[in-house]
Amino acid sequence: MSLIKSISVGNGDMFYIKHGTSNFTIIDCNIDDTNKKEITDEIVLESSGKDIIRFISTHPDEDHIHGLKYLDDKIDIANFYCVANEATKDDETEDFKRYCELRDSKEKAFYIYRDCSRCWMNKNDDEKKYGSSGINILWPIVDNEDYQNELLNVKEGKSPNNISPIIKYSLNNGVTVLWFGDLESSFMEKIKDTIELPEADIIFAPHHGRSSGKIPKEWMESINPKMVIIGEAPSEKIDYLSGYNTITQNTAGDIILDCSTGIVDIYVSNENYSVNFLENNKKANDYNSTYIGTLNL
Repeated sequence: MSLIKSISVGNGDMFYIKHGTSNFTIIDCNIDDTNKKEITDEIVLESSGKDIIRFISTHPDEDHIHGLKYLDDKIDIANFYCVANEATKDDETEDFKRYCELRDSKEKAFYIYRDCSRCWMNKNDDEKKYGSSGINILWPIVDNEDYQNELLNVKEGKSPNNISPIIKYSLNNGVTVLWFGDLESSFMEKIKDTIELPEADIIFAPHHGRSSGKIPKEWMESINPKMVIIGEAPSEKIDYLSGYNTITQNTAGDIILDCSTGIVDIYVSNENYSVNFLENNKKANDYNSTYIGTLNL
């Protein structure tokens, strides 16, 4: 089994995966003085006993790296995954400076791209000591012309949204989940015929669920998700994806996906939140959260 948590951090993203192997993965960071100690303490506790701890940065917008310096100072990020880039900003925050240090580190940085492989990310070591995390990268294709243009844009200090990778996590005999960072609709339309996305059970909507991050129809048909998690964008900017089963983090709060063979038990921090598309297996409330149902895969 494994556990995925989408932490409610306001207008931003932060996730972690507690793998069934000796791996622990953090995706993005958005913490401030009101929650940074609580969230970091949780990450330290949940990752204790894990040998491989990695941080995947989708892109260096402030709402995806806010608090990175604090987190790094507390846990000493040894495995920093990001796309190779030369992003600059006119106004460099301490968190962006730390991002650049980690990104450019010869010891800590690992650059991700379509079909890249690494021990413990998606393949075992020879001794099978730590196990694989089940993480694969579906995008970027680094020599794609549209992607290369986005790399030039971020080098000039423009928005880094469209250098976001597409990340797939798969559990053996269990769930498949996709993350898209903050990819924008206009960019996804450009590249939709370049890659074919696999079926997935759960997706986290790009750009926090904004209409500006709407996934192309062709990709949604290919993915055929059983559930979409919509982030904490302002309600007036959200695409609520009529026709798909959704959980909206604005009202659900923290979302926990307890993943095991053939099912995902789902818990949220808002005890009054509910949906009507999950099966009620009458699980007890757990993780200091409320059980709202089970997704059958």
